Amino acid sequence: MTEIIAYEMKLNKSKVDTPNIACIPFQKQYFEEYMRIYNECFYDMRKALDIEPYNYLCDYEQIADKIGDIYLLVDKEVIIGSVACYRNEIDDLIVNQEFQRQGYGKQLLLWVIRHIRERNDEPITLHVADWNKGAIMLYEKCGFEIVKAEKVR
Repeated sequence: MTEIIAYEMKLNKSKVDTPNIACIPFQKQYFEEYMRIYNECFYDMRKALDIEPYNYLCDYEQIADKIGDIYLLVDKEVIIGSVACYRNEIDDLIVNQEFQRQGYGKQLLLWVIRHIRERNDEPITLHVADWNKGAIMLYEKCGFEIVKAEKVR
């Protein structure tokens, strides 16, 4: 079984760059596309770390109680990416594979930080698997610091 290390990262600063995107609250009409993108984004990691099921999201009920905290970046009815935030915790920042490596991940991160900062100035946290080196680099470039490492399995 593969060892899994997860980092807790924290952002303490108040000022961040202004995003050049606008997100909308999750809408049920986007669920099928969201599910596909979500599973594509996490499939390789879940498989490499042997976390089954590899395609985790399969039913709307899995997120039904969370949709008020999920935001979508949509252009011409196509989901470019998504991010969730629960109070001051950022979760599930994903970018549709068709739009990766174009800066959307950073823009989603800046957007959600600004969204949280509109409500308070408390530290913002997120969790990321050490497997996801690209995400860790992005978070660090935007001012997040690793504050804790935990062996998940």
